[in-house]
Amino acid sequence: MNDYHRLSEGILGEETVEKTNTELFLSLVSQYFPEAIKDGEVDFTALKEEMGEFPQVSSEHYEFTWAGKQAAKKEAQADLFGRTLKYKPQDSLNPDTTENIYIEGDNLEALKLLRRNYHGKIKMIYIDPPYNTGNDFVYRDNFSATDDEVDLLSGDVKDGVKLQKNAKDGAKYHTNWLNMMFPRLKVARELLKHNGVIFISIDDNEQSNLKKICDEIFGENSFVTDIHIQMSTVQGQKVRAAKAGNIVKNAEHILVYSKNGNKTIGTSPLLDPVKYDNHYNKFITRLNEDVYEEKNLSDIISENDTLIDELETLNLIAKGSRKISSNSIDVYYKYSNSFREFINDNAAYIVRAHDSVEVPEDFKDKMLEGLIYTYQSSDRSYLVVKAKNGQITQRIRLSEKIKIADDFYGTVGPTTIRGDWWSGFYLDMGNVSKEGDVLYNNGKKPIRLIRQLVEFCTEPDDIILDFFAGSATTAHAVMKLNCELKSKRKFIVIQLNEDMDETYNLATGSNKANIKQEIRFLDSIGKPHFVSEIGKERIRRAVKRLHNDNPNIDFDDGFKTFEISDSNLRWNSSDDNEIIDLTKIDYSINDKDRIDFVRDFSDIDVVYEIMLRQFDIPLSTPIEKLSSVSDRTYIFADAVAVCLEPDIDEQLIERLAAIEPTPAKFVLRDSAFNDDIELKDVSFRRLSALIANHQTEEERKSKYNNYTVEFI
Repeated sequence: MNDYHRLSEGILGEETVEKTNTELFLSLVSQYFPEAIKDGEVDFTALKEEMGEFPQVSSEHYEFTWAGKQAAKKEAQADLFGRTLKYKPQDSLNPDTTENIYIEGDNLEALKLLRRNYHGKIKMIYIDPPYNTGNDFVYRDNFSATDDEVDLLSGDVKDGVKLQKNAKDGAKYHTNWLNMMFPRLKVARELLKHNGVIFISIDDNEQSNLKKICDEIFGENSFVTDIHIQMSTVQGQKVRAAKAGNIVKNAEHILVYSKNGNKTIGTSPLLDPVKYDNHYNKFITRLNEDVYEEKNLSDIISENDTLIDELETLNLIAKGSRKISSNSIDVYYKYSNSFREFINDNAAYIVRAHDSVEVPEDFKDKMLEGLIYTYQSSDRSYLVVKAKNGQITQRIRLSEKIKIADDFYGTVGPTTIRGDWWSGFYLDMGNVSKEGDVLYNNGKKPIRLIRQLVEFCTEPDDIILDFFAGSATTAHAVMKLNCELKSKRKFIVIQLNEDMDETYNLATGSNKANIKQEIRFLDSIGKPHFVSEIGKERIRRAVKRLHNDNPNIDFDDGFKTFEISDSNLRWNSSDDNEIIDLTKIDYSINDKDRIDFVRDFSDIDVVYEIMLRQFDIPLSTPIEKLSSVSDRTYIFADAVAVCLEPDIDEQLIERLAAIEPTPAKFVLRDSAFNDDIELKDVSFRRLSALIANHQTEEERKSKYNNYTVEFI
């Protein structure tokens, strides 16, 4: 009895695996019962169902699930404690004037840290996450899972290990990827504006799974489309595969979801070039302001010696014939530069016949047969002509079609509105690894692609987020678009501090060689071996090139860099390297700082951590030192005053109360009152009353103003 017959006899269960070669068993089940293979392993419950054994269930409903889903949901909801963003001025560019943000660190932590400042503020998110092809590296997360769930996950996370190679031949490779993506998308949704939109690049490996979790997170009704991006053509090895009978892959996906379920997400359509339409074969000449006569375009061309000479030279028409075919205008347009230039320049006078149209009888009575008239309706202008039978038909100007296409070449000519098939991006791929003047080979997307997505769905002042930043293509695209359109779009990009030396040790084949090249590039510019360094360097070089190419255009040419780190506040962090005996503190200034803050803190670090606790205040907000109040008093957004002085007295409170305009919040050190409860109470009441007197009724009721005076 072979293995299939044994299966068909109902010999099921764990003992079957013990009696049968595991690989053979898996192969047989895959062949005869593919429905029973889940995430690379045999699902024995599903196998029993395929054999006709069904467990009794009380109810059924549609649900997409996987091992660790519940833990992933919990992770998305869990607050982040003891972590903050540390400002890195040495890694920033023009930080005093920029509104752009670059964050280094785990993107899930970063997204959670941005919850207050950017909740409902992001117009567009674009991400290009790991595709889970078997060669990618994906984030490892320490989910709060049950013992049973832990058994199903990939294993415990070791401290400091952020990445793992999620090989396709490993069990649970879908599960690992889903557990990584779900909480990040869940938190990211909170940051989107009510009319915000997210674009997610993906290939076939996880497209279906990604759509299912996005349907759950954003809602099925929020699905906008699946854009197909032509990333390659049938060349090289693909030719051989096609000849062997395979349907070769030329496109990748971009899944698109809106926050509010609105399918209308664009501001203006993107255009693709098309072949000249030979129906545009008439030429109109103005007789007066609103009336034209119509001739054949071929007759107009035959009278133009320059065009005729070039068409003859190109052997597009017979020499000396001057015979122009209306059915060959598309050919002339394609091959003759002079002809194409003539057509484009005269597009407003080249027309084609269109549908019949109704006009008022009094207007119709005034029309002469064969002449072209301009008719103005309530909402638009028409070119109309009256035929012998009295029928009124339209004429459509070619100028409505002649535009600059959004293709690789920026072609000027006939265009059509682009749909969900985005062709021609394979042309960008030849040089994409070097775009931005940096070397990065791992899944880099063309800047043209990201630029078009940004232009399509954002307004000039919107914020764009990319939390799988890679080489910072999104940041580059936003800056380029700002320069071209003189807009003020802002970017926030997040990139893991991926140690490329560790990644190199785990890589194989061509991936290993590519990473080695990237490491050498970082060596050449004197930077440590982190992917984030490639991204920051790209932005710096992009700024330099944009300024060189556009010397007279002002744009946001900088970024502030932050790194995820432990909290600066000692009671919110664990400092294993320094244990303080509070009984031995004499409460000198230095000792108070040691008690309240971690080692190597700075006042600015603390102020930024306080900023992260506020609603609707972007991290790009400048911080001002109020030297007139004290050496350690700061204010940001004209709204939050932070006093880090170790000792507070009545005179300092007086100076704080005199700040103009009156802040919406004061933040003071609890230890600064030196156990003077009365002074602390008086200060709280006075500052709270001062704020209230300067607030509107709406501001006083706002949930954002529950704590107008806060002690840290």
